[in-house]
Amino acid sequence: MNRRHCASAAITLVCALAVLTAPVQAMAAPIPEPAPSATASAAPGKKTLEQVREEIDTLYRKAGAATDAYNLAEEESKKQSAEIVKLTKAIADGQARIAELKDRAGAQAREQYRNGGLPPGAQLVLSGDPDLFMDGINQARQGQQATKGMLTELEQAQEDLETYTQDASLNWKKVEASRVKQAKAKKSINAQIKAAEKLESELAEEERARLLKMEQDAASTAQAAWLSSGALKDINREASAAGRKALAFATAQIGKPYVWGAEGPASYDCSGLTSQAWAAAKNPIPRTSQEQWRQLPHIPIQDMRPGDLIIYHSDASHVGMYVGDGSIVHAPRPGRQVTLTGAGSMQILGVVRPDK
Repeated sequence: MNRRHCASAAITLVCALAVLTAPVQAMAAPIPEPAPSATASAAPGKKTLEQVREEIDTLYRKAGAATDAYNLAEEESKKQSAEIVKLTKAIADGQARIAELKDRAGAQAREQYRNGGLPPGAQLVLSGDPDLFMDGINQARQGQQATKGMLTELEQAQEDLETYTQDASLNWKKVEASRVKQAKAKKSINAQIKAAEKLESELAEEERARLLKMEQDAASTAQAAWLSSGALKDINREASAAGRKALAFATAQIGKPYVWGAEGPASYDCSGLTSQAWAAAKNPIPRTSQEQWRQLPHIPIQDMRPGDLIIYHSDASHVGMYVGDGSIVHAPRPGRQVTLTGAGSMQILGVVRPDK
């Protein structure tokens, strides 16, 4: 072992000791990503297997973040489209109301025409009957009030129709903007996944087996460090009634493939799994991991219970559901299936509770 490798091993040992002896805070700090290993060697100019693993992980992380952007844009499109449907009905109703008011105005005009369009004074001169004249005055006043009310209603209906039309136009613009976001995110997702798959395909079968073993070892090391840090005070808390239902749904999906943008029933992405699990518990939550982190109540890690959601990475691009005993159920990434893994095997950003 040369001096560089000796120094690297010493640094790794010091870092590991620092993690194990660090004091525990009330809200446990995010767990760092596993440090790169120096065990894999390569010829000059060729990447080590550890470097390949890190590059693949980075690509899938970027694909995960882009998937969250895609899912959010898709949700926005759905909401705006639903609003457009409502506004379209309101526009149709407004147009029908305006047509009705115009018909009524036309009927009044025709009635006045049949009466010769004469003012009450002229009708008195022509009729010579005071009682008939007074009846005419009362009818004229009622007609004027009705006409005034109808014109006011017509004006309001026209203003409402204009507002509905403007809102519908604005919502169409939002839908189009969301579609543009979706297209960009989709392009990014496919590019990242394709690049990661290319890196893996270039490895020999023996190297791919070693790569998988390295992934598992890194996850186990991170989980062991997390548990030994004391971040989790009680690993066997009771789930709420809704939490048990959500957890039963999530664990029933184990073995199904990860597909980005999917929310069941045959496949899931990470937030598709958690959002559908809580929907099954009759407690709808936001669709994406970033919105789950932004909108749901935050819980100290040491207080989490089964059914709570653990948000991962500094950009909140991944989420899993805590099942107890220090583990989560999650949809990891393309090429993997819904599975159980250590809750501390990835960098924890924090915990949220859907049913607090």
